[in-house]
Amino acid sequence: MWSFHLHNSKVLCWKIFDSKSSLEQVVYMALVGSFPFNSFLSGVLSCIGTAVLAVCLRIQVNKENKEFKDLPPERAFADFVLCNLVLHLVIMNFLG
Repeated sequence: MWSFHLHNSKVLCWKIFDSKSSLEQVVYMALVGSFPFNSFLSGVLSCIGTAVLAVCLRIQVNKENKEFKDLPPERAFADFVLCNLVLHLVIMNFLG
């Protein structure tokens, strides 16, 4: 039981970090300007996309969730890693 709560707290810290990073990028763009707009969009969408994928991972590994009860945690983590890889490949492609 403690490992589940420890894992959830790590995912929560990761989501907070991603949200804080995207907010800092938006504030920086508002103060300095948006000359490389593709870079701004890539950074913000990367942070938001990673946070959304972390939420999906948290939902899938939650033992109380009946919808994903047959899904092993290793499979959920593999999905998380694969989706992050695809997300960041798209982000790198968008950068040009």
